Amino acid sequence: MELKKIDKQVQALQDLIISSDAGFGDGKSIAEVPDIPISHFFADQIYIRQMNMKQDQIVVGAIHNHLHVWFLMEGRVIINNNGEIVEHIAPCYTISEPGSKRLIYALEDSIFVNVHKNPSNTKNIEELEKDIVSFNTEEYKQKK
Repeated sequence: MELKKIDKQVQALQDLIISSDAGFGDGKSIAEVPDIPISHFFADQIYIRQMNMKQDQIVVGAIHNHLHVWFLMEGRVIINNNGEIVEHIAPCYTISEPGSKRLIYALEDSIFVNVHKNPSNTKNIEELEKDIVSFNTEEYKQKK
């Protein structure tokens, strides 16, 4: 399936999830997600973002601008990443390619951790968000 068609389908699903009681977030920010605890940690030139999901929660992530690693520390999730559907069982990790946009469904209570570069060592989440994610394909293409 071509990426443009997948992008439109994921966007339509994201809009449906945001407008329903099943989803969380607004599709415009990753700083805070109602009902899903987000923790932020920092090390030298590294930003770590932890998301604690409850069973049956659904998250549609933003488009990731950079290569990074993520870990599933606890639980079990099904992830649709740009049309590829994979079940992950903790503990596990994978490399996320630039352009990745994930839809995550928690089959169990789960702890999901992203590790991003942070060359400026900022602790300003809004500033980091502008660098590490895009909220639509056009924005992603401009940042490449």
